[in-house]
Amino acid sequence: MSHPPPPSTTTYTTIPISAGDVISRSLQNFTSSFSILRPWPELFTSGSFTRPDSFATALTQLRANFHYFRVNYLIIISACGALSLIGSPVSLLIFASVLSLWLLLYFFREDPLVLWGYDVSDRLVLIGLILVSVLGVWLSESDWNLVWGVLIGFLVCAAHAFLRNSDGLLVADEEAALVGSGYVSGSYGALSASGDGGGQFIK
Repeated sequence: MSHPPPPSTTTYTTIPISAGDVISRSLQNFTSSFSILRPWPELFTSGSFTRPDSFATALTQLRANFHYFRVNYLIIISACGALSLIGSPVSLLIFASVLSLWLLLYFFREDPLVLWGYDVSDRLVLIGLILVSVLGVWLSESDWNLVWGVLIGFLVCAAHAFLRNSDGLLVADEEAALVGSGYVSGSYGALSASGDGGGQFIK
């Protein structure tokens, strides 16, 4: 009596590419993310600011706005951090270099990083970036200026996300494709699945 064949399994393999190609693809992902940069006047649309009537509404509004305006918020926070170091060109250069490493090696990297034939794990990349950041802050000698600048930028964005009414924000299908590709985070869950084209609304 013959036995049925075992169920087939799919094996996924990752083809390593050079570190230069990893950086190049991360840079391409970074530039593509600006396609979801919202028009700046949209942040301050007349009549769009309301006080949340409950804690649950406030949380929903924060999540939706941080998801929808995340590229704008990233620019605002980065600009505040850079402005806090405007009096120290060396510190500003260190800040720009460290920020670039985070963007290219962590936030927008979608390929495994291979150095000298060794596969560098994501955890090791994260630890390395944290150490580089701490070293950069120590070398800049403007650590408190940077902390205050980033904190002010974050508080400005948080206040906007708290007060900005998120009802009816339209998410284009192109952004849905970016989220699906893995390098634009959809963790806030404000993007609904839809296949009818045109766009998707944040409720």
